[in-house]
Amino acid sequence: MLKDAYIQCRDALTSGGIENADFEARCMIEHLTGYGRAAQLAHGDEPFEKQRELEEMTARRLQHEPLQYILGKWSFCGFDFAVGDGVLIPRDDTEVALGLCLDYLRGKKGASAIDLCSGSGAIAVALAKLTDCHMTAVELSEKAFYFLETNIELNQAAVTPIKSDVMSCFLDFEDDIFDLIVSNPPYIKSADLPTLQKEVQFEPSMALDGGESGFDFYEAILCNWTQKLRHGGAMVFELGENQAAYVAALMRNQGFENIRTELDFGGTERAIIGIRQ
Repeated sequence: MLKDAYIQCRDALTSGGIENADFEARCMIEHLTGYGRAAQLAHGDEPFEKQRELEEMTARRLQHEPLQYILGKWSFCGFDFAVGDGVLIPRDDTEVALGLCLDYLRGKKGASAIDLCSGSGAIAVALAKLTDCHMTAVELSEKAFYFLETNIELNQAAVTPIKSDVMSCFLDFEDDIFDLIVSNPPYIKSADLPTLQKEVQFEPSMALDGGESGFDFYEAILCNWTQKLRHGGAMVFELGENQAAYVAALMRNQGFENIRTELDFGGTERAIIGIRQ
């Protein structure tokens, strides 16, 4: 029966040290049956015909493969995104940076925006769906670019994807053409990568490794991309812990003003915005 399959999955995850085992078991059951939590309870006494698939999913999770990869999709800002091996999983923290972008774009018609290190396209797609900006997304990784294109199509979003390296492709763009540049760049110190939780280590190091200091991409983007912003345009970054002061200093050195940060639910300065003067 369905309820027995759920209990077996939940208990296996609990025994394996997986936090939120109840939630994750429900997610797996929903993935296999289409039943949400309430429907699972209502249909709990019905036969469950996908026991083998559930056991395979459970085994993968017990190896600490991220639940999102196992499900093959995840929600961000109310939109579904395909995810899997080779792409960073969209996280709620990134909604903080998205919120700064939405605040800046409010009331601006036909703005031009670019998302650097776009990954799955979470920021780019959400901005394209929630505003009327002309959205471009840049991603270098072959695997991540596949998911970027997939998610643009999945969400029928007006985003132009470009497979290129943000460290060099600024040369392909004229100066003073964007109203907004946003990036959730790699920002983990290289030495800290082996200490990350097992689930995160399934995600591509290319999307995590911010160099020895963790600031390589902030420094490069501000140095090379600031001139691509119109005067009065905004630069928005997601931040790692304890990175706000240094990134703010970098932005001031590039002539940005009205710099402010936004906290995530945990009280960390998670995103920053500055206006090019």
